[in-house]
Amino acid sequence: MTLTGKITIMKRYNTAAGPLDIEILGHSSVIMHWNGQVIHIDPYSEEADYSEQPKADLILVTHHHSDHFDPDAIAEIRKKDTVVISTEKVAHALEGVTVLHNGERTTWNGITIRATPAYNIVNMRAPGEPFHIPGEGNGYVMEIDPLRIYIAGDTELIPEMSGLEAIDIAFLPKDVPYTMNDSMFIEAARVIRPKILLPYHCPKPRIDRTMLRNALPGMTIPEE
Repeated sequence: MTLTGKITIMKRYNTAAGPLDIEILGHSSVIMHWNGQVIHIDPYSEEADYSEQPKADLILVTHHHSDHFDPDAIAEIRKKDTVVISTEKVAHALEGVTVLHNGERTTWNGITIRATPAYNIVNMRAPGEPFHIPGEGNGYVMEIDPLRIYIAGDTELIPEMSGLEAIDIAFLPKDVPYTMNDSMFIEAARVIRPKILLPYHCPKPRIDRTMLRNALPGMTIPEE
């Protein structure tokens, strides 16, 4: 159950092992249901009551900021055999984390997971101090045959996006000043060229999907 006033968005996609159901709880919190497994991404207690969410087989945490790394939410959904994949900073604060650095990959239950860079170039907390420092945070490319899913994490448009190939589904953030503004978001989508674009980490009111569809013809941008 999500918190009062929250809307859970469920999408279904086909894979070789059966349907992949993607549940978007809000902010950057996502749940994937696939092949009898439950995958949580950036569980955050502000978006849902995690005591009522399904237990996790896999948890992906993009970085250490409190709206992405929520130890209380993780404790509610973590089992003895839950695999948690994240960054070094998260591993320093939480026991039993498998660390993936940018560019590294691993496999889990038939899914290939590769960590990708996620950082700011333009938006700064203070002069010379980006909101997200290169190398500290991850995005993830998940290969769930035949789908390639990109979870961008907290990032702007960055050069490494041009190396992402054959992305079927992309979660891209749009939340000034922490991630991307409209023009960055649209250009990132043009660079990555996903078949399906799922905006996330968005402020209220939600972004103008009609504007995005006009700017990105041929790309599927589902309704919320």
